[in-house]
Amino acid sequence: MDVSDAADIEDEVSPQRAAELAREGAQLVDVRQDDEHAAGRIEGSLHIELDRLPSEAAAIDRERPVVFYCRSGSRSALATQAFRAAGYDARNLSGGLLAWRERGLPLEPSDGTVAGPQA
Repeated sequence: MDVSDAADIEDEVSPQRAAELAREGAQLVDVRQDDEHAAGRIEGSLHIELDRLPSEAAAIDRERPVVFYCRSGSRSALATQAFRAAGYDARNLSGGLLAWRERGLPLEPSDGTVAGPQA
């Protein structure tokens, strides 16, 4: 494993660890589209679509850890890399909301679902 692989692993957090970080005061940021967010999300998370992140970055507190998430972890990995490069303590929810739900962690609303991205 080279150094870049190690950095990639550090960027990822399990659903359980993401929940712990949120309880400890980390920000959760949902980078999915509006319809995906409306279908189901992590309670208390901030919603900023991936393409709006550059213009809305000020909404994210630089002094607190941030965990980005999307449906499967791909889009949020891009956000994580960009924010880490900008000096944020940023992490990616490994496996995204699909993994969160698979681990039995709650969605909001209580009957929420993990919607697929619209093409």
